[in-house]
Amino acid sequence: MPEPGRLPAQRRHTLYFLRWSRAVAPVFLDTEVDMTRVLAHRERAAAQGRRISVLSYVVRSACEVLARHPACNAVVGGGLVPRVHHVDEVRPKIAMDRTVAGARVVLSAVLPDQRGVGLDDLQAALDRLRDTPAEHLPELRGTLLLHRLPAPLGWPAFRATVARLSRRPALLGTVAVSSLGHRAVDGFHAVGGTTCTLNLGRVRPVPVVRDGAVVVAPVLRLNLAFDHRVVDGAEAADVLTEIKQSLEDGDVPARLPAAAASLPR
Repeated sequence: MPEPGRLPAQRRHTLYFLRWSRAVAPVFLDTEVDMTRVLAHRERAAAQGRRISVLSYVVRSACEVLARHPACNAVVGGGLVPRVHHVDEVRPKIAMDRTVAGARVVLSAVLPDQRGVGLDDLQAALDRLRDTPAEHLPELRGTLLLHRLPAPLGWPAFRATVARLSRRPALLGTVAVSSLGHRAVDGFHAVGGTTCTLNLGRVRPVPVVRDGAVVVAPVLRLNLAFDHRVVDGAEAADVLTEIKQSLEDGDVPARLPAAAASLPR
C-alpha cells in the first residue's frame, strides 16, 4: 500500500497529462444517437460469430468523419507563437480501465491510422488492447516508464515528449474516445488532449418520435469536447452531426457483408 497522502506511482501519468492539458480551451457539445440500425447490424454480426462493440461503431464513424475535417484532426502547441500541425493520419486514442500493480487506473493507447479500416479489423485491435496485459502492450511502454521515474523527472520527461508536434499523434492520437457505457452513465464530459474528444454513455431505451409516432428506441448519449484554440463551434458541430448521421443511417454497417440497407430506422 502507498504511504498515507502519497499519490500512487500508477497515477503519475494521469497527473502529468492533466497538468499539461490545462492549456486546452474546451467547449462541450451533446447529442443523442438512435442506435436502432447499429444494434440490428450488431445482432446480425453476432449471428455470424462476429462480436462488434458499440465503441467500434463510434470509433469507425468518427475516423471517417474526421478524415473529411482535417482542421479537427490537427494538433496544436507552442508558447508565445502557437503552431498547428495538420496530420494526414486519423489515429484514435482509446481510454481503458486497467489495473496496474494493484491500482485501478485509466490507461490510453493510440491505434494506427484507421482510415479505410473495417469494423472487424478495428474490433480485433480493440480486443488486443483489452485482453493483453498492460506490461505486454508496446503502446503503453512510455506510460509505464513514467510510473518508475521519480516525479521530479517524470513531469519534465512527459512535457518534453509531447512538445514535439510531429510526434504527438503517435503519443496522444488525433482524436480521443472514452466510454463509460458499461455502467449506469448516460453521458459525461472529458478532455483527451486532442482537438476533438468523444465521450460515450450507455445505450438505453427512450421514447423518440419516428414518422409522427412515439416509439421506444435504443439511444446513445454522445458528447464531443473540442479545443476552441484550433476550431470553432460550427465545424465541431458539423463533426458531431455527421457522426450521428453516419450511425443512424447505417453508413458504416453498409460497408460490411451483413448490410444494413433493410434494417429499421
